[in-house]
Amino acid sequence: MPTPLLRQTDFRWFFTGRLVSLLGSSLAPVALAFAVLDASRSPGDLGIILAARMVPLLAFLLVGGATADRFSRRTVLVYANLGSALTQGGVAALLLTGHYSLLLVASLEVLSGVLAAFTTPALRGVVPQLVGKAQLRQANALLGSTSNATKVLGPSLSGILVVAAGSGPAIAFDALTYLLAAGCLARLSLPAGATTSRPSAVLTDIRDGWTEFRRIPWVWVVTVSSCLMNLVQTGTWQILGPTLTKQISGEATWGFVLSARGIGLLVMSTLMYRLMVRHLLRLGQLMSALGALPLLVLGTHLSAPWMIAAAFTAGLGSSVSGISWDTSLQEHVPAHVLSRVSSYDDLLSYIAIPIGQLSVGPFAQTFGGFTVITTTGIAYAAVAVIPLASTAVRRLPHAQADRVQPPIAHQVSRPAPQSPATLVNQAANDGNVKG
Repeated sequence: MPTPLLRQTDFRWFFTGRLVSLLGSSLAPVALAFAVLDASRSPGDLGIILAARMVPLLAFLLVGGATADRFSRRTVLVYANLGSALTQGGVAALLLTGHYSLLLVASLEVLSGVLAAFTTPALRGVVPQLVGKAQLRQANALLGSTSNATKVLGPSLSGILVVAAGSGPAIAFDALTYLLAAGCLARLSLPAGATTSRPSAVLTDIRDGWTEFRRIPWVWVVTVSSCLMNLVQTGTWQILGPTLTKQISGEATWGFVLSARGIGLLVMSTLMYRLMVRHLLRLGQLMSALGALPLLVLGTHLSAPWMIAAAFTAGLGSSVSGISWDTSLQEHVPAHVLSRVSSYDDLLSYIAIPIGQLSVGPFAQTFGGFTVITTTGIAYAAVAVIPLASTAVRRLPHAQADRVQPPIAHQVSRPAPQSPATLVNQAANDGNVKG
């Protein structure tokens, strides 16, 4: 019987580092928003600073994925967290000394976005190096519970801290959490050298990652679905959600709706620790369709209790979807290309978000907000379940308890296969991968 996750030294250090880092990161957005608005009195400054982080994050994701596959993921994560501590510390110093400058803060956020592009692929790739395949779902559920708990508690704590001490100390605390996280991650006993023996260039690694991504059917099918879901849902929910909720039941309801969704995320991520199903990816795609409920409820002018219940249910579905996706990738994508495949998944999923955000306003002016949000809900549900038409998605197996293998960190390192086609065949024999 596998050792419980939190009794495994490496996973315990990783879990602690993630908990500390996520707590700090959950405080930062609220503190940064208030800090910029107080210092500049300009919403435009805040928009520029947020974009300054998002653009380099998208631009460097593929490089981050190639780097995480080429070098030790522990090393990548440690240096990325140290760099983030410096950038957030720089922002905090500017605010604490009263020297706010749009150019300086935006420049630091650019660096922060670049570092995040290296962090995200490495995080997804490091979990299979810490635990055996049979414990991946439990590991992702535990990490998901931690993330969701900080999402529920973090913004409230940040508001209290900003009121009591100001935005500068809140961002300084975020910088400190990055330092503590780097210390925890440095304790991981993962390989210190490169994870592949190939002397290829980074651009070659990126191209090989694309070859691997597009040749694994269930990965690109689900990624395309995620891209379309983000296109129709994210901007609509962020922009029309609070506006239409205010019209129906008042401003206060929107806060309860967001909290209910967060609670749903937390509840289901806790339940997923013990839930065992044969086809995890199939379940995740079905449950992701629940994200349409708040849009449809809002579009049909239902009252606040219905909105809150729908948001809670959507949170349940989103949690299953996220955990099933991460687990499926980690179970079936070969370890030495996992970060690159994940980076393509993230890039193609996220790139649609700003397009949706820019489109929703003109559509709402032309057709009306309630019509747009109802249509979006129907489209979202349809796009979520379309991947189930693929046999590769429906039949992808979830690792069973009898398929236990030792953590990759303790296996003998072997050279990577010589060609991407070999990797694709290996993945197909394992059962397909989800992207």
